[in-house]
Amino acid sequence: MKNIYKSILLFTLGIAIAGIYTSCKKDESLPNNGEPRIRYVRITNPVSADSLLTGAFQGNLIAIIGENLQDAVEIWFNDQKAVLTPTYITSTSILVSVPNPIPKVITNKIKIVFSTGKILEYDFKVQISEPVVTAMNSEYVLTGAEATIRGDYFYEPLSVTFAGGIKGELVSVTDKIIKVKVPAGVVPGQITVTTNFGITKSDFWFRDNRNIFLSSDPFTGWWNNAFVVTSPLAGDPPAINGNYIRVKRAIGGWNWVEVAGGPADAMGAISKNIPDEAILKPSDYNLKFEVNTMKPYNNNVLKINVGLLRENNDAYQWKPPYDTKGLWQTVIIPFDEIANSYGAPLTVSPTGYWTRLLFHGGGDLDADISFDNFRVVPKFIKK
Repeated sequence: MKNIYKSILLFTLGIAIAGIYTSCKKDESLPNNGEPRIRYVRITNPVSADSLLTGAFQGNLIAIIGENLQDAVEIWFNDQKAVLTPTYITSTSILVSVPNPIPKVITNKIKIVFSTGKILEYDFKVQISEPVVTAMNSEYVLTGAEATIRGDYFYEPLSVTFAGGIKGELVSVTDKIIKVKVPAGVVPGQITVTTNFGITKSDFWFRDNRNIFLSSDPFTGWWNNAFVVTSPLAGDPPAINGNYIRVKRAIGGWNWVEVAGGPADAMGAISKNIPDEAILKPSDYNLKFEVNTMKPYNNNVLKINVGLLRENNDAYQWKPPYDTKGLWQTVIIPFDEIANSYGAPLTVSPTGYWTRLLFHGGGDLDADISFDNFRVVPKFIKK
């Protein structure tokens, strides 16, 4: 009986040794003896596959190249977990997007967790984007009132500085919207948004006073001095930059209601405020103005003439709907869209330009709409 047990024990031991030997041989036949390894990280575009990365911005898709990566179940960038797609995981590569949320703990490493319990780390920096400032709901906001700034990568701690070096009081901050109280002493100019990851100046001006060609400060032109508000009363929109235009009347379909404007000699020096560069290269400029609708602009058409030598009765057409619900908002129209609507290239005029706002279109409009600060300004500010 002892010999039988001894035989069974030797047979079992032999099988175990053979298994271990086979397993060792199998691992030794794999790259890096079967151990996970990252060789490098690159971009995913096959044309630029030799472009290696030591870091990437949030949201970027990257390729992790190495060996024995097929058992990856989690990937972390700093303290943020990435979303894995099983079909993008092979033994030699993993395609993964850098997480968008901002990390709270910075390790500057990729950490891969495998189903076997193994953990692999690799030096890699998530490049946090500096703030992007795109627009404001209104570029004219009164002192003490709340301004809304739109953009991206607004990561706290954060500050907003107005021209003149004065910081605003933050009301609320999300990744894409900042609400800030406008402090006293602000002058026209760029705003600056500062985070731990960069400093960005706006391409627009707050309280922009550049190149204004229609403002009613004072009234000039041929038409409708009666539309100009000089001293707002209770219930009127507040004045944001001196006088403004308010059209408060019923306008029937295809009625001809000239709101403001006239030829250069009637408009005066203000008609010369459109830059020559805007006339020669409209694609580099925007038309901007502030609008306030106490009632929705939901019918008819407002025709805008700007930068012309004479009237054009059909263009440019600013069409409804538009409703600011009693707040001032900034309207932005690419100036080349306006120039193209006229059907012929604009011409530089040292003596000034024809200007007109004209309601003329189909549909009855119960109008209560105000305008101010018509200006042609650069899309981008050269650094």
